[in-house]
Amino acid sequence: MTTSRTEPQSVLPRVLGAAVTGAVLAAGARAYLSWAGQRSDRICRTTDSLCFTGWNLTAVPLLFTVALIVLLVVYKRLDIRPRLAVIPPTLVLAPIPLSAAHTAAGWWAVALAGGAWSYAWALAAWSRYRTAALAASAALFLGSMVVLYG
Repeated sequence: MTTSRTEPQSVLPRVLGAAVTGAVLAAGARAYLSWAGQRSDRICRTTDSLCFTGWNLTAVPLLFTVALIVLLVVYKRLDIRPRLAVIPPTLVLAPIPLSAAHTAAGWWAVALAGGAWSYAWALAAWSRYRTAALAASAALFLGSMVVLYG
Protein backbone atom coordinates (compact mmCIF):
# COMPACT_ATOMS: atom_id res chain seq x y z
CA MET A 1 0.00 0.00 0.00
CA THR A 2 1.45 3.36 -0.97
CA THR A 3 1.25 6.46 1.12
CA SER A 4 0.24 9.75 -0.39
CA ARG A 5 1.84 12.97 0.77
CA THR A 6 -1.46 14.83 0.87
CA GLU A 7 -3.44 12.17 2.73
CA PRO A 8 -1.52 10.45 5.50
CA GLN A 9 -2.83 7.21 6.93
CA SER A 10 -2.66 8.51 10.49
CA VAL A 11 -5.74 10.72 10.26
CA LEU A 12 -7.51 9.34 13.35
CA PRO A 13 -4.99 10.54 15.99
CA ARG A 14 -5.00 13.99 14.41
CA VAL A 15 -8.75 14.44 14.37
CA LEU A 16 -9.03 12.96 17.87
CA GLY A 17 -6.51 15.58 18.98
CA ALA A 18 -8.69 18.22 17.33
CA ALA A 19 -11.77 16.79 19.07
CA VAL A 20 -10.12 16.92 22.49
CA THR A 21 -8.98 20.48 21.81
CA GLY A 22 -12.52 21.47 20.78
CA ALA A 23 -14.01 19.86 23.88
CA VAL A 24 -11.56 21.62 26.21
CA LEU A 25 -12.08 24.98 24.48
CA ALA A 26 -15.88 24.59 24.60
CA ALA A 27 -15.91 23.66 28.29
CA GLY A 28 -13.50 26.48 29.09
CA ALA A 29 -15.56 29.01 27.15
CA ARG A 30 -18.73 27.95 28.93
CA ALA A 31 -17.04 28.20 32.32
CA TYR A 32 -15.58 31.63 31.56
CA LEU A 33 -18.87 33.00 30.23
CA SER A 34 -20.69 31.70 33.30
CA TRP A 35 -18.11 33.28 35.61
CA ALA A 36 -18.17 36.59 33.72
CA GLY A 37 -21.98 36.63 33.78
CA GLN A 38 -22.10 36.02 37.53
CA ARG A 39 -19.49 38.71 38.16
CA SER A 40 -21.34 41.24 35.98
CA ASP A 41 -24.65 40.39 37.69
CA ARG A 42 -23.03 41.02 41.06
CA ILE A 43 -21.64 44.38 39.93
CA CYS A 44 -24.88 45.50 38.24
CA ARG A 45 -27.19 44.35 41.05
CA THR A 46 -27.59 47.83 42.47
CA THR A 47 -28.14 49.54 39.10
CA ASP A 48 -31.64 50.05 37.76
CA SER A 49 -30.49 51.24 34.33
CA LEU A 50 -28.59 49.50 31.55
CA CYS A 51 -25.29 48.22 32.93
CA PHE A 52 -22.22 47.17 31.00
CA THR A 53 -19.07 45.86 32.62
CA GLY A 54 -15.68 45.11 31.20
CA TRP A 55 -16.43 41.42 31.63
CA ASN A 56 -19.51 41.69 29.41
CA LEU A 57 -17.81 43.71 26.71
CA THR A 58 -14.60 41.70 26.44
CA ALA A 59 -15.86 38.12 26.94
CA VAL A 60 -16.58 37.19 23.32
CA PRO A 61 -13.52 38.87 21.74
CA LEU A 62 -11.32 37.32 24.43
CA LEU A 63 -12.76 33.85 23.86
CA PHE A 64 -12.41 34.10 20.08
CA THR A 65 -8.80 35.30 20.37
CA VAL A 66 -7.81 32.54 22.80
CA ALA A 67 -9.59 29.88 20.72
CA LEU A 68 -7.97 31.11 17.51
CA ILE A 69 -4.48 31.03 19.01
CA VAL A 70 -5.01 27.60 20.58
CA LEU A 71 -6.44 26.14 17.36
CA LEU A 72 -3.59 27.56 15.27
CA VAL A 73 -0.95 26.12 17.59
CA VAL A 74 -2.62 22.73 18.03
CA TYR A 75 -3.52 22.26 14.37
CA LYS A 76 0.03 23.16 13.37
CA ARG A 77 1.39 20.54 15.82
CA LEU A 78 -1.13 17.98 14.54
CA ASP A 79 -0.27 18.92 10.93
CA ILE A 80 -3.90 19.56 9.98
CA ARG A 81 -3.91 21.52 6.73
CA PRO A 82 -5.17 23.76 5.23
CA ARG A 83 -5.69 25.58 8.52
CA LEU A 84 -7.19 28.59 6.73
CA ALA A 85 -10.03 26.42 5.43
CA VAL A 86 -10.64 24.55 8.70
CA ILE A 87 -10.26 27.07 11.54
CA PRO A 88 -12.62 29.91 10.44
CA PRO A 89 -15.76 27.73 10.15
CA THR A 90 -14.81 25.95 13.36
CA LEU A 91 -14.71 29.28 15.22
CA VAL A 92 -17.43 31.30 13.50
CA LEU A 93 -20.14 28.63 13.46
CA ALA A 94 -19.28 26.95 16.78
CA PRO A 95 -21.49 29.15 19.01
CA ILE A 96 -24.64 27.68 17.46
CA PRO A 97 -24.08 23.99 18.39
CA LEU A 98 -22.53 25.03 21.70
CA SER A 99 -25.57 27.17 22.58
CA ALA A 100 -27.90 24.35 21.62
CA ALA A 101 -25.96 21.88 23.75
CA HIS A 102 -25.99 24.27 26.71
CA THR A 103 -29.72 24.84 26.30
CA ALA A 104 -30.50 21.14 26.04
CA ALA A 105 -28.27 19.50 28.63
CA GLY A 106 -25.57 21.57 30.32
CA TRP A 107 -21.78 21.70 30.53
CA TRP A 108 -21.02 18.08 29.57
CA ALA A 109 -23.09 18.46 26.40
CA VAL A 110 -21.18 21.65 25.56
CA ALA A 111 -17.88 19.74 25.79
CA LEU A 112 -19.29 16.88 23.71
CA ALA A 113 -20.65 19.26 21.06
CA GLY A 114 -17.35 21.16 20.94
CA GLY A 115 -15.45 17.92 20.43
CA ALA A 116 -17.81 16.65 17.74
CA TRP A 117 -17.79 20.01 15.94
CA SER A 118 -13.97 20.23 15.94
CA TYR A 119 -13.67 16.57 14.92
CA ALA A 120 -15.95 17.02 11.92
CA TRP A 121 -14.27 20.19 10.66
CA ALA A 122 -10.76 18.78 11.17
CA LEU A 123 -11.75 15.63 9.28
CA ALA A 124 -12.86 17.82 6.36
CA ALA A 125 -9.21 18.77 5.79
CA TRP A 126 -8.66 15.43 4.01
CA SER A 127 -10.39 15.04 0.67
CA ARG A 128 -11.10 11.34 1.24
CA TYR A 129 -13.32 12.18 4.22
CA ARG A 130 -14.55 15.62 3.18
CA THR A 131 -18.08 14.62 2.12
CA ALA A 132 -18.77 12.66 5.31
CA ALA A 133 -17.22 15.38 7.47
CA LEU A 134 -19.25 18.17 5.88
CA ALA A 135 -22.41 16.05 6.16
CA ALA A 136 -21.69 15.51 9.87
CA SER A 137 -21.08 19.24 10.35
CA ALA A 138 -24.32 20.07 8.54
CA ALA A 139 -26.25 17.53 10.64
CA LEU A 140 -24.83 19.01 13.86
CA PHE A 141 -25.65 22.52 12.67
CA LEU A 142 -29.21 21.68 11.60
CA GLY A 143 -29.84 19.68 14.76
CA SER A 144 -28.66 22.69 16.76
CA MET A 145 -31.02 24.97 14.87
CA VAL A 146 -33.93 22.63 15.67
CA VAL A 147 -32.99 22.62 19.36
CA LEU A 148 -32.65 26.40 19.48
CA TYR A 149 -35.60 27.44 17.31
CA GLY A 150 -37.80 24.36 17.00
